[in-house]
Formats: sequence, structure tokens, C-alpha cells
Amino acid sequence: MPNEFWVNLPVENLDRSRQFYKEIGFTFHPEYVDRDDTAALLLGDNQVLVMLLPEAAFSTFTGHAPAEVSGTGVEALLSIDVGSRERVHEVIGQAVKAGGTIFSEPQAQGWMYGAGFADPDGHRWNVLCTDVNQVPQE
Repeated sequence: MPNEFWVNLPVENLDRSRQFYKEIGFTFHPEYVDRDDTAALLLGDNQVLVMLLPEAAFSTFTGHAPAEVSGTGVEALLSIDVGSRERVHEVIGQAVKAGGTIFSEPQAQGWMYGAGFADPDGHRWNVLCTDVNQVPQE
């Protein structure tokens, strides 16, 4: 079974992406802080890595060009739980201030409350808080 999990995202401008994620409060993996060829975001208690790779490096790993995500295409929806409705609003506000765009305004979604933003490269993030007491029982 795997020991670690990484998500790899192509980015047009690594410095711009680093600044964007820094401004919205993401933590970076210390081994990748001073590198000019990649950056790594740390997510959750298990510290899943989201690798930010310049498009050329991404293409080397995949053997294909990155998907077009700027307007009509979406390659994935990355979802994170931020713990509270207030934090959902904070992260969405920080994302817009840092240069992202909102694709889904904050709203109740059944037993979840969430919103969505796209980073400067068009990667879509779903920012959620969940109320486990409201999860439908089967």
C-alpha cells in the first residue's frame, strides 16, 4: 500500500503560484522552499503533498501537455476541509485578494458548507466545512 500521496499541478509561473498559495495560508514542504523547479504544498494531518510544477516539467513527467483549464476545462476539483463557515469565507476572500477567482459563492450544500475558487492557473479548489451530525444516515 502507498506510504505517501502527491497531486501534481502544472503552473505557468512558479513564483506567482508560490506567492498565491502563501497569501491564502498554505504551508510549504521545507525541502522544496528554495527550489526553482518545483514547490510543494502540505495538506492535512497526513501531509498530502500538492506539487506545483512548471508546465515543461509537468509535461516531462506525464508525456502530455497540461490540460487547458483556463475557461472551459477542469482537470480535477481539489477539496479541502477548513473547519468552519468563517474559515470558508476567509479562504475565499484571501484567494480573491491574492489573484484567484470565485467559481462558487459560499453556500450550504446539504451537510456541507462551502465555496470554490480557481487559482491563477485555473486549478479549482473546493473549500468546505462539514457537519458530521447532518450526514444522512442510510
